[in-house]
Amino acid sequence: MTIVLKIGGAKAVDPAGALDDIVHLSSQGNSLIIVHGGSTAIDENLERMGLSPNYVETPSGVVGRFTDEATMKVFTMTMAGLLNTNLVVKLQNLNINAVGLSGVDGRLLHGPRKDSIRTIKNGKKKILRGDHSGKITSVNTDLIQLLLDNGYVPVISPPMLSDDGIAVNTDADRVSSSLAGSLSATLVSLTDVSGIYRDISDPTTLISSAKTPEQYSLLQNAAEGFMTRKLMAATDALQQGAEKAIIASANEEQPLLSALDGGGTHIYPEAIL
Repeated sequence: MTIVLKIGGAKAVDPAGALDDIVHLSSQGNSLIIVHGGSTAIDENLERMGLSPNYVETPSGVVGRFTDEATMKVFTMTMAGLLNTNLVVKLQNLNINAVGLSGVDGRLLHGPRKDSIRTIKNGKKKILRGDHSGKITSVNTDLIQLLLDNGYVPVISPPMLSDDGIAVNTDADRVSSSLAGSLSATLVSLTDVSGIYRDISDPTTLISSAKTPEQYSLLQNAAEGFMTRKLMAATDALQQGAEKAIIASANEEQPLLSALDGGGTHIYPEAIL
């Protein structure tokens, strides 16, 4: 089995249990690709440098980071430097031969830059220019397969490489969905909740699976806030060829094994219209 594991970057996400699961699954011959986020660490480092994180809402209701030139420098330092290296060290200490990569390495993640974004604030639409973000349109699967075939576990983070030859921000959820789709893998996104709930405040209303368009519509109606982005990433992965997408809690005792065994919200290709 090929698994793309996305570990969220929120402060409430503890990756320790997932690392032990990676050891177990690797020992059974599974291929794993790790993608990590880092939103909390980026915000903390911005504040240390006297910069304010800037989150904006698009007209469609998706909240994301506006990445100007100064923010991009902190973003790259945090994601491709500190967080990626720390995760590789932890895996190496568990005898997992991990290799840290950003989307720039080997032209792994590539696509056009979006230098402006449409936002909405107080009911008014506005265009913000100078954004350093991009849309992934190609994945160097040959590089990933080369590493997997030789026993390595790739640990991947943004940034990506833009068409105009600079490093730009791309959402880690999108990174994981592009990889899972390109590799026809199972996508497991571990976050700080157990999946998508019908009632966002009530974990007992977890939607455990979506195998039909009608069940998928329930997910769309239920997803709010950051979960909207998780569902979009899962949908993109399935549309690009992923075998299955799972959104589950990182804070279970064996989070990855639990997710693969039925925990969380499982979304299947046949549910996507």
